[in-house]
Amino acid sequence: MTAQKTVLVIGGSGFVGRHLLARLVNAGHRVTALARSSTAEFGLRQIAGVRVVRVDLESDEALSVCFAGQTVVINLVGILHESREIDFDAIHVAFPRRLVHLCQVAGVTQYLHMSALNADAAKGPSRYLKSRGEGEDSVHHACGGVTVTSFRPSIIFGPGDNFFGVFDRLLDWMPVFPVVCPQTRFAPVCVDDVVEAFYQVLERGADFNGQRLNFCGPQIYTFKELVQFVARVTGRRRLVLGLPDSLSRLQALVMERLPGKLFTRDNYRSMQIDSVCARNDFAALGITPKALEDVMTPLLARQR
Repeated sequence: MTAQKTVLVIGGSGFVGRHLLARLVNAGHRVTALARSSTAEFGLRQIAGVRVVRVDLESDEALSVCFAGQTVVINLVGILHESREIDFDAIHVAFPRRLVHLCQVAGVTQYLHMSALNADAAKGPSRYLKSRGEGEDSVHHACGGVTVTSFRPSIIFGPGDNFFGVFDRLLDWMPVFPVVCPQTRFAPVCVDDVVEAFYQVLERGADFNGQRLNFCGPQIYTFKELVQFVARVTGRRRLVLGLPDSLSRLQALVMERLPGKLFTRDNYRSMQIDSVCARNDFAALGITPKALEDVMTPLLARQR
């Protein structure tokens, strides 16, 4: 490890954040995590060695106090669905732009930015992917004096994930499982590998300044194959049916009106392109990505 760094993590209460905080603490860095709610604060305080600060993320004045004395800021904040209260532009574009400005003012030397594979401000097929691309552009174009790196993973799996966990629960009560966009391809990536990528870039920041790194697992699956995988390893006999495009669009229209928004029309648009890597940057970091079966088979089987 290089010299101890002071690291500020925003969005640390989420799936990736909890794993990353533990990795940074174990590596000997001084880690602070920001919490905007009492629920997030409580969860973060369960991670040993992390200093937790409750803060209003809308206040630049409050954030500037937290940024003082930090050498690295990591932004993991993101949403998959919009609501009346919050939208993609606010979270994925305006917020990161504010963070980089605050980094410049406070003298923070490195900013690590979580994005998504296929993020593209010009060509993204969905509002989600366009906003992710715009967010990347905003932090990379306004990074004077700050080393900036973006992380663009495919879907992330591991203990406590929000992807396979959802299908595990749904398969409990659905003997016939309709799959939207069944032929869309994914290259699922293990959360431990994404966390290690953040750690390696934190340690070797100058080597990856200005880069937008793509991360994928070692194998590619269709969406239907992923649902079938969950059913198989959990011992459920289910009929998994791939829906045609017209019914996939209809299901998105219906489901986005239900509580929880498991699937929306914007999600449908995101799934019009495959979530696979033309260039996988794990190799540049010396990381061999873990296979989905090796990690999730015992995890899912243990939950039954």
